Amino acid sequence: MLTAVLLVKSTRGGLTSLGPKLADVPGISEVYTVTGEWDFVAIVRVREHEQLADVVTQRLT
Repeated sequence: MLTAVLLVKSTRGGLTSLGPKLADVPGISEVYTVTGEWDFVAIVRVREHEQLADVVTQRLT
């Protein structure tokens, strides 16, 4: 099992809708709202590196 921590920045006005959308992405197991430079921390848990690449490059863009 691979675990990755993603730092996510939201667009202005998109803060309230982005959290639930992130939580619905397959592979993302946890989403936290944070303050500072980043708006969310998303925890990704997958079995293979290819799945992680898919989450980051295909599902979040």
